[in-house]
Amino acid sequence: MKSMNLVSIALFAACASLALAAGAQQPPSPPAQQTEVRVVIESSGVGLPPRLAVPDFIPLSSDAETVAAARTIGEVLWEDLNFEREFYLIPRDTYRSIGQPASLDAVPLDRWRQLGADGVVVGSVQKTAKGVVVQMKLLQTTTGQAAMAKEYSGSVANPRLFAHTIADEVHQNQRNLRGVARTKLAFTSDRDGERVKGPVGSRDISNVYISDYDGANQRRITVTKSLDITPAWAPDGRALAYTSYRRGFADIFVSYLYEGRLENPARGSDKINNYLPAWSPDGSKLAFMSSRDGNPEIYVMNRDGSGVRRLTHHQNADVTPTWSPSGTQLAFTSDRSGQPQIYIINADGTGMKRISADVSYADRPTWSPPPFNEIAYTGRSSAAGYDIFVYDFSRGSSVRVTDGMGSNESPAFSPNGRHFAFMSSRGAGKYQVYTIARDGRDLRQMTRAGENRFPHWSH
Repeated sequence: MKSMNLVSIALFAACASLALAAGAQQPPSPPAQQTEVRVVIESSGVGLPPRLAVPDFIPLSSDAETVAAARTIGEVLWEDLNFEREFYLIPRDTYRSIGQPASLDAVPLDRWRQLGADGVVVGSVQKTAKGVVVQMKLLQTTTGQAAMAKEYSGSVANPRLFAHTIADEVHQNQRNLRGVARTKLAFTSDRDGERVKGPVGSRDISNVYISDYDGANQRRITVTKSLDITPAWAPDGRALAYTSYRRGFADIFVSYLYEGRLENPARGSDKINNYLPAWSPDGSKLAFMSSRDGNPEIYVMNRDGSGVRRLTHHQNADVTPTWSPSGTQLAFTSDRSGQPQIYIINADGTGMKRISADVSYADRPTWSPPPFNEIAYTGRSSAAGYDIFVYDFSRGSSVRVTDGMGSNESPAFSPNGRHFAFMSSRGAGKYQVYTIARDGRDLRQMTRAGENRFPHWSH
């Protein structure tokens, strides 16, 4: 299947119905009891990041569930801390020579110091009548001081959530960095293998899925026999807006994931098609593309569908809006110059300016969060295919992030701006969701079943 450019997105049609995935519940957020001691783990080597070890947590009972949870927390926490590259994570296969202590008061710091660790994250898991209690400490190996010491309680059913929470808090405490371990990805997938017959032939069904930031816990959110595409997280992470063909034409729907509520704010029809929703930074508005005046243009409406106003006016197509972090500007794609390119415009419709000039084709812009002032987009610099480019406002030029393997499209910034999710046809030729660091390193594949497209990263 070829890349879905702005024309194909605007014209893609199918018929179907929608339902929120059964049993969707808000994930637990373990409460933390904080005992903060401001100790920063420093590197023992000049100019190098601190070296951390993260062994399995200590199970304080021998039942299989507690033992498995303790192991999972250690494994996932190592990966979470490694993802941001703020620390050097000592490989876990080197820990075998260091036995697991009986408690957090008996950690053999001298052995960890001999292994080269500047700090070690240790923890325990204890079963209770209501679930588990997880304790953790980040210890400085030279002094034994605790840089962090915290306790969490919650369900043992999702031990990964404890690891994600600890990782984000370690990054905040030690590096003043907002981590992404508790964020989620949304994307569309045809993995269920269903097809629907229509007036223009059979088409694959595509629904919205979500997962943890690292691709774990993938689950289906919409259940329709139609195309549900281009999901966008609300800033509070409690709702997803997306384009759906459930009524036989393109329209925008909003699923409130933890309330079981579905809204149709743009109120389209077979003559008014609406696509590509994008939330304003405060969550009060949605920008979108619509054909309601006979031509694909950018519109803005309040989240309840009121106050619709047209932002662009041109005989060619204007599509794929994205908001600036301040909410005062939008970027979008337009083929008004002949080929699709990226433009910016003030939220009141003034000050339009083209920013892409380094590629022959540009689409799917996404504006970076602070402190970066950049726009990532899909670009084609040659006949070879598409790559992810980043336009830097301070330089007034773009750099390529991906490596030219396959077709790389639809970038979405992580909430701290240090990574992208994107879709790529590299590998077997089917589109899958990947993440990559902003410097082009640390490529990771998130999906494997079916074809998966249009990722969006929650806040």
